[in-house]
Amino acid sequence: MENIAILELNESELKLSIYRTKSGRNMIIEQRSQSFKLGDEISAEELLLPKTKSDIVGVLKIYRKVIETYKVTQIIAYASKILQTARNYRGFIDEIYNNTGISFAILSNEEVIKYVYNATVGSIDNSKGYIINIGAYATNFIKYNRRTILAHQTIDFGSVNLLQDENGKNRSIDEMSNIMKSEISKLDIALESDTEISFVGTGKPFIAFGRIAKKIARYPLDLDNNYQVTKEVMKQTVDFIKGIDFDKIQKIKGIDENDASRITSGLAIINAFYDALDISEVTISSADVREGVVHSNVAVPSQEKFNDLLSNSIDNYYEFYKDENSINNQVYQMAIILFKQLKVMHKLPRFYVKPLRIASYLYDCGKKINYNNYTKLGFDAILYSGLTGVSHRELLIAAFTCLCQDLDNFSVSEWMKYKDILTDEDLDAVRKLGVIVKLAYALNASKKNIISDVVCDILGDSIIMKTIVEGDPTFEIMEGMKVAVDYKKVFKKSLQII
Repeated sequence: MENIAILELNESELKLSIYRTKSGRNMIIEQRSQSFKLGDEISAEELLLPKTKSDIVGVLKIYRKVIETYKVTQIIAYASKILQTARNYRGFIDEIYNNTGISFAILSNEEVIKYVYNATVGSIDNSKGYIINIGAYATNFIKYNRRTILAHQTIDFGSVNLLQDENGKNRSIDEMSNIMKSEISKLDIALESDTEISFVGTGKPFIAFGRIAKKIARYPLDLDNNYQVTKEVMKQTVDFIKGIDFDKIQKIKGIDENDASRITSGLAIINAFYDALDISEVTISSADVREGVVHSNVAVPSQEKFNDLLSNSIDNYYEFYKDENSINNQVYQMAIILFKQLKVMHKLPRFYVKPLRIASYLYDCGKKINYNNYTKLGFDAILYSGLTGVSHRELLIAAFTCLCQDLDNFSVSEWMKYKDILTDEDLDAVRKLGVIVKLAYALNASKKNIISDVVCDILGDSIIMKTIVEGDPTFEIMEGMKVAVDYKKVFKKSLQII
């Protein structure tokens, strides 16, 4: 197990992120940031002022101590291209190295595209489509298919340099949208007409846009990644921002100071893409350059990651929480067996396999908070686990399934919070899946993988579950029969395990 540090110096902040890595997996364990208005300063002076340089070096010395505390074995430091436009940037890079031993590389636009692409396709389960990445000083449009970049182009306007005209006056959203539409019309990347084609939005402006759009749409989940925004909600969001002043924008929950100043320009760019390309829906990805850098430096084979995003995501989560007694994979395997054997009874379509997979693999994740009532605590643990390759609906079903390992945990009032995402069929499903996960855990009670398979026979009002074993299954059968009461509540049949 090793720790790596990522240092990012961009137009608005200096950020430190520390990741723990193990067996090609990674988990963020520390993050710090300090605001610096480098973009504004360099645009105005074409220089980095002495105080700014001194302050940045001072913060880096502090970050260096944090890095040493975490016994970091690798430091990756990079700066946005805006730094290169300062006439004294080379001397500043040398000054940082001489004072801290940290060597910053300036990312080219090609590198930004590569890192954004790698991070994005690792966060959204779409085989082909277009990525719209809005940066501070440029917007990248990337076409991909089957995990390969087919083409990309860059528009030299981002959320910072689009905001004001040559006289320093702020442009209106409509003015900025028209400028961007004109630039988009010059793109020569061919658009395909295909139902599988999707549009993915990345970058801080999309994150801020999504957070406001969720409030407009009264969306009940506070999740940035994989949030889908229709054109109708986009227009409502633009109209909302047009109708309020900047002071009120700054007070919107979830929007930080740096993002607030660029809300109008970011929305103008987003609006222009929706209109110019006739987009009906954009999926927002929270992936960023930093995550792309991490993915490129932590050795998980790319094909493994992309073939099954959910599997890789679960394995990544599990890698840092398992211990020598963990049986999560065994519970998952048994849950899938039970799902297949009980298909005649539960009558659930294959759609529910993915939520079952999550809930059974992370059946005990609430124990990391408190063993008592861990199934209830597992609801939030799954919902905010950061798993990728899964929709918000599927994640919610998995969270409720974990909770329903104890049916007394279920609350109709809690369910109704998510009524616009979940269906009546989901309500029936989470109770059935919860009992299946509970039974799968019970059939692994000794943690020795004694029961390798089960075969179910339905006899009138009863179901006989025959176990195929490698050893003495007495403990497993005893624990499994404790689930019989819940089984009858949900499936309306008596359970007998032999």
